[in-house]
Amino acid sequence: MGLTKQYLRYVASAVFGLIGSQKGNIVFVTLRGEKGRYVAVPACEHVFIWDLRKGEKILILQGLKQEVTCLCPSPDGLHLAVGYEDGAIRVFSLLSGEGNITFNGHRAAVTSLKYDQLGGRLASGSKDTDVIIWDVINESGLYRLKGHKDAVTQALFLRERNLLVTSGKDTMVKWWDLDNQHCFKTMVGHRTEVWGLVLVSEETRLITGAADSELRAWDIAYLQEIDDPEEPEPKKIKECPGIQDTPEAEDRTLEADDEKSEDRILSCRKAGSLMREGRDRVVNLAVDKTGRILACHGTDSVLEVFCILSKAEVQKKMDKKLKKARKKARLNSANEEEDPETSVSMTLQDEILRVTKIKTSAKIKSFDLIHSPQGELKAVFLLQNNLVELYSLSTSLPNPQPVRTSRITIGGHRSDVRTLSFSSDNIAVLSAAAESVKIWNRSTLQCIRTMPCEYALCSFFVPGDRQVVIGTKTGNMQLYDLASGNLLETIAAHDGALWSMSLSPDQRGFVTGGADKAVKFWDFELVTDKNSTQKRLSVKQTRILQLDEDVLYVCYSPDQRLLAVSLLDCTVKIFYVDTLKFFLSLYGHKLPVICMDISHDGALIATGSADRNVKIWGLDFGDCHRSLFAHDDSVMHLRFVPKSHLFFTAGKDHKIKQWDADKFEHIQTLEGHHQEIWCLAVSPSGDYVVSASHDKSLRLWERTREPLILEEERELQREAEYEESVAKEEQPAVPGETQGDNYFTGKKTIETVKAAERIMEAIELYREETAKMKEHRAICRAAGKEVPLPVNPILMAHGNISPSAYVLETFKGIRSSELEEALLVLPFSYVPDILTLFNGFIQTGSDVELLCRCLFFLLRIHFGQITSNQMLVPVIEKLKETTISKVRQVQDVIGFNMAGLNYLKRECEAKSEVMFFAEATSHLEEKKRKRKNRRKMILTLT
Repeated sequence: MGLTKQYLRYVASAVFGLIGSQKGNIVFVTLRGEKGRYVAVPACEHVFIWDLRKGEKILILQGLKQEVTCLCPSPDGLHLAVGYEDGAIRVFSLLSGEGNITFNGHRAAVTSLKYDQLGGRLASGSKDTDVIIWDVINESGLYRLKGHKDAVTQALFLRERNLLVTSGKDTMVKWWDLDNQHCFKTMVGHRTEVWGLVLVSEETRLITGAADSELRAWDIAYLQEIDDPEEPEPKKIKECPGIQDTPEAEDRTLEADDEKSEDRILSCRKAGSLMREGRDRVVNLAVDKTGRILACHGTDSVLEVFCILSKAEVQKKMDKKLKKARKKARLNSANEEEDPETSVSMTLQDEILRVTKIKTSAKIKSFDLIHSPQGELKAVFLLQNNLVELYSLSTSLPNPQPVRTSRITIGGHRSDVRTLSFSSDNIAVLSAAAESVKIWNRSTLQCIRTMPCEYALCSFFVPGDRQVVIGTKTGNMQLYDLASGNLLETIAAHDGALWSMSLSPDQRGFVTGGADKAVKFWDFELVTDKNSTQKRLSVKQTRILQLDEDVLYVCYSPDQRLLAVSLLDCTVKIFYVDTLKFFLSLYGHKLPVICMDISHDGALIATGSADRNVKIWGLDFGDCHRSLFAHDDSVMHLRFVPKSHLFFTAGKDHKIKQWDADKFEHIQTLEGHHQEIWCLAVSPSGDYVVSASHDKSLRLWERTREPLILEEERELQREAEYEESVAKEEQPAVPGETQGDNYFTGKKTIETVKAAERIMEAIELYREETAKMKEHRAICRAAGKEVPLPVNPILMAHGNISPSAYVLETFKGIRSSELEEALLVLPFSYVPDILTLFNGFIQTGSDVELLCRCLFFLLRIHFGQITSNQMLVPVIEKLKETTISKVRQVQDVIGFNMAGLNYLKRECEAKSEVMFFAEATSHLEEKKRKRKNRRKMILTLT
């Protein structure tokens, strides 16, 4: 049976108008060997790489459906780890722009990402209170650390020791020993959420920022550095302005320190506090790679910069302080011949100096620091108004002044876009917000014109596409010339907000509706410009229709016979245009009608309301054809596709939906926006749809030639719902674990379920083919000759391999990060066959590392059933022998390779004599230093 009606699919084409979204953080990245020039910013579900020098977008890292929440570049600068709202983590290559590694382990948004010094491990913290350590090289999770009671805000590896320190919104700072995955210390010296922490002074000091104006400093002493078994006395710090010690907080901290335990690794004592100028909470706290510059900011637009002095600089400062104190004491002393004994105490302000503060143009969302080769400090900011700014600071000067060196503004609006319009040739797109009007080229997505304006609510292109008209919140109309970008005229149209405008079908004028309960009719006219002899476009008011309620929306019928007006009393009234007489009243909505549109033939009018419904009416008699529950929140915009009875609706539920007004069916849902959608526009050809959202992004949707069948669309929707329900199901129970505890790093997803199904299918095929081969051998013996064996098409497609080899290929084809979860959901009935196959694979020495990982995991989760099964005892005994011998062989090969690489390294160093020159230079500098000291001693003696 043929299709009665064919629809064409709309797909997402591009995201533009967005510089950086608010949920993630901005980071410097290294591209083409240049540092400090390129930054990565989150852009909804993508990551944009911006060139700060040119202000251009040079790379887009295509992401998942979820919004980006966290970014972290690898130490080698070749990769970028990206955390998402659903807890997934992807590692992108900055050279190719592809995300080859995906980790699924968290059940909520990723809030923190941090690489270790070598870049082999990645620590991730999440809103689900867990910390997971991932092996980036093996593409798998190592272990899950449970202990925090609220979202994890920061995680840091220590360079010299296998330790991890984490902070959370539960007011705790926890120290983890990664050798045994144990939390050995919990710092409880904070009364509010800990939002950030950094390690400075060669990891001997920890600085934390909480939800107050106090930066707390903690001195770290490691166990091997403490000679006396008794606890050392805490360093006393003299009270001075800017330093604050809270006895209650210190007592709470010492409660954990006083507990004696044999597995103590370090001691952490409070060294003092540094008061910030801001009184709000710390949003970000960071230190540059040199460990010398510390910076933090709150919820305002000020970044405070501190300098951490070295030991030599601190000693020099203390010597000056002591000399000044002695001089002052000598002056105050009665006996000038005696030198009074004086002493000075070191405060935290002597070690950490306040350098300057950087004031940005808007509130700071996140920042990153980098030292340029010229010695300047560069600070890049992602601001809350869709803006990126770069400041440079010379740290060598005594009072450095920050200078703004770059700014990315042209790529987006500073506030939410409230109105969109297409030009008549489908090429230009107009977007207007509270501060500016921008004209975009649809094909290149470049902004070709930016014009300042008042708070815009509605807009349209004047016929000819040379001028545009904007309706504002103050009731003014602003007329702009696109060629020059100038404001031609501002007309006071309404006393209140100008909510809606509609261009007349004859293109000679338009109608406006505002909050002053009036509908006004305007005509275009040419007037002589005062500044030149040429004429320019202007408008004049011709008629006015006064109503009893505020006008929310106005719309002409295509034949210009009728005018539909939406009022605040939840009704839509229709008037004759020529006489302005009342014709129909459409009532039925429970809340005001926010948007509406009339079809091209004037037969139907569709209205969208804040009550989440869309109603389709006939314009002949005003009868309601159908009421559709369209969105889960208010319907914000509605537009018919030209020359059809299909229309689009946009809602506050982040979705755009396409409907058929004849069959009253939902055709397609366009998902992509992450916040409320304010407006949309359909091109005159109907091939393009552009939408604007509260997430600051503009999205372009394109009509393809692919036919859309409703039954298939419903089936795809059901499959998506099933996959979502599978991901939400509880994890399989593991023997030895209590309910709710899951110490495995992965989580159940539809990919892991499909991987388990592939393993089961491979085992089933292996069983069938094994049974067929037994039957074939029996047939051959009975016939007394060789009978041809039928070949399985699946095995033939993989190169005519054996069934056991096909099973091995299936295991190798599963992602490393999904392997354990796939084995976890595998029924036990397949495990005996897997163990038998593994025995044969390991004996041949193929993929020993992968097979041992699978084997040990299966033994761990099915230990009771395997040991109680007498049939599997000989298989386990054989596996024990073969596994130990083959693993030792692999260890020997790796050890030999490592020894060879070390030998080659020593040979290269000996040839280049780098080590010799470095040692000789250090010895020479030490001799010079000693010679200078000797000369000073001789001069003082003489």
